[in-house]
Amino acid sequence: MPRLPFVFAILLQLGALPVAAAPPSQPAATHPNVETAFRFGIPRDYASARGLTSVREPQQLAGIGGRDALGYAQRLIPAAARAWARMRAAAARDGVELRAVSTFRSVEVQAAIVRAKLARGQPIDAILRVNAAPGYSEHHSGRAIDIATSGYAPVEEEFERSRAFAWLTRNAGAYGFGMSYPRDNPHALAYEPWHWCWHGDDVENASPRTQLAVNDDPQTNLPADTR
Repeated sequence: MPRLPFVFAILLQLGALPVAAAPPSQPAATHPNVETAFRFGIPRDYASARGLTSVREPQQLAGIGGRDALGYAQRLIPAAARAWARMRAAAARDGVELRAVSTFRSVEVQAAIVRAKLARGQPIDAILRVNAAPGYSEHHSGRAIDIATSGYAPVEEEFERSRAFAWLTRNAGAYGFGMSYPRDNPHALAYEPWHWCWHGDDVENASPRTQLAVNDDPQTNLPADTR
C-alpha cells in the first residue's frame, strides 16, 4: 500500500469538516478562523515578514471531476477549472498524465490542519515552513491545484523527476498556471514542485454574490494537501 503523506494522516484523524465560506466582502485576514490562528502562536507580522497577502474564499466553485486522496470531490473557480481541463487534455495528447490531488480548501480546514499539528507537538515555526497560515493559503482561492502522476508519490519532491513535471515546466504558463513555491522562494515555504496556481482573470467571481456556491455532494468539504 503506498505511503500517505503525513498531512493526509492528520486529516484522516480530523474527519469531515464543514467548509466555512467567508462572506464575499470579508477579507481573509478578518475571518474568525484567522483570528483564532493568531492564538496558535502565528506572529502578527506573519504576512509582511513572509511577503504574503490574505486570500479570500471564492464566491463560486466548479467541480473538476474526481476526488482527492480522502475521497472528497475536487473544485476550482470556474475559469481555473476550464483552464485545468484544457491543460490536462493537452498533456494527455502528449502522452503525459496530470492528476489533481488537492484543490479548494477553506480557511477553517487550514486552521484545523495547524491545530492538529500543534496537538502532535510540532512547534509553530516548523509548521509554518510547510503550511501557509490560515487565511494565506493559495488553496483558499480556488485557483491552486496540487498535481500528481502515476508512478510518483503525491505531494512529494520526487514529482520533480516525472515527465509530468517536465511537461508542466515547459507548457503550464500557456494555460495560465505557474509553480508557486520553487526552491528558495521568498515566502520561506518548502519547495513544492506539485503545487501550481492559475493566474488568469476570474470574471465569474467578480460579480457580487451572497454565499459560496457548493456542490450538492455532501462530501465536497475537505481537500487534502498542505499549503
